[in-house]
Parts: sequence; C-alpha cells; structure tokens
Amino acid sequence: MNSLGRQILVEFYHCDAEKLNDERHIAKAMHDAAELSGATIVEEVFHMFSPHGVSGVVVIAESHLAIHTWPEYGYAAVDLFTCGDEIEPEKGLDHLKQELGSQNVSVMELKRGVLEVQNRPLLHKPDATPATVEEAA
Repeated sequence: MNSLGRQILVEFYHCDAEKLNDERHIAKAMHDAAELSGATIVEEVFHMFSPHGVSGVVVIAESHLAIHTWPEYGYAAVDLFTCGDEIEPEKGLDHLKQELGSQNVSVMELKRGVLEVQNRPLLHKPDATPATVEEAA
C-alpha cells in the first residue's frame, strides 16, 4: 500500500525556556530546519502569545512544519507533514533539538492517506507525468 504522506510528531522536553519564548529565535530555527530538510519554503507565519509561548508554521511546497511552545514547561510540540519523497526530516529535527536546547525528544511517525492503489502511480509524486495521470483516470 502507498501513502500520500508522512507526518512526524515530535515532542521536545526539557528545553531552554528563554529560547522557547523568543519568537525570532523560533522563526529562524524553524526556517533553517525546513531548509536543512531539503524542503521548499513557501511562506512563514509566527505568533508570540502573552504572557509567553510561540506558535508558528512554515508552509513548504511538500506540506508544512509547525511548532507550539510552552516555555513555562520547557516543552515544544513540532509537527512535520510531508508528501514528498525528497525531504530528510531528521536533519531539520536534529537542528531543532539543538536550537531549543532539548534534553529529551520523543518522535512518532504516521503514514497519512494510506491507499490501496494497485499498479497505479500516486499522481502527486514528482514522477507522475501527463501520461500516468491519464492512465490513472
């Protein structure tokens, strides 16, 4: 069976609270993580909460990289969804671990859009050509 994408859920524990509460630091770390993963960045949006915490998303051509921080708990939740086969998420996630000062990381990966497609290419993949799209229809 093929899947349309993979979603990696990462929990960063025992992080540096000051880094988790610094919107510019989080935005740069996320941008760099997306680039290191080999993703194509489309747009970035980050928001600083009061009294503390940052949420943000880096929209990538392959899907998204999102973060939510809780400085008061030294915790950050990161979600990387990709429908591309060229992304190397481990590189970006290792970078985030370092940039957040995390001492403990938990990772869970899910296959998303698991389809029973027999002898047909997945049309959203880079190797899909007009001929394969017509054949699948």
